[in-house]
Amino acid sequence: MSSECNVPGGLSEAIPADEEVQKLCDQVKADLEEKVGKKYDEYKAIKVSSQVVAGINYFVKINVGGSNFIHVRIFKPLPNTGGAPKLHGYQLDKKEDDPIEYFEGSK
Repeated sequence: MSSECNVPGGLSEAIPADEEVQKLCDQVKADLEEKVGKKYDEYKAIKVSSQVVAGINYFVKINVGGSNFIHVRIFKPLPNTGGAPKLHGYQLDKKEDDPIEYFEGSK
C-alpha cells in the first residue's frame, strides 16, 4: 500500500485496497467478529486511508456482503516493536459511498 499523506499525522486520500491491506484486515477479523457479535461470510477490503503516527493507522472500508459496509481502524506498530496489528475501532452500517474519515473507538 502506498497511500501517502502530505500532512504529518493527517489522513491520506482513500485509495483502492490491495492484498497487503486485505491481509491486515484478515488479521483482525476474529477480534472484530467477537466485538460485534456477528460472523462475516463476506469480508473484502475495498478502500483504505492511512495515518502515520508511532506506526500506521489504517482506516479501511470493508464490504461485508451485498450493499453492507463497515469501516475499521487498524493500528500497525513500527516493525522494530515486533507488535501485531490491532483493531482500534469500527463503524457499522456504512454505505459504499460513505467517505472514509478519521474516527476513534467504535459505533
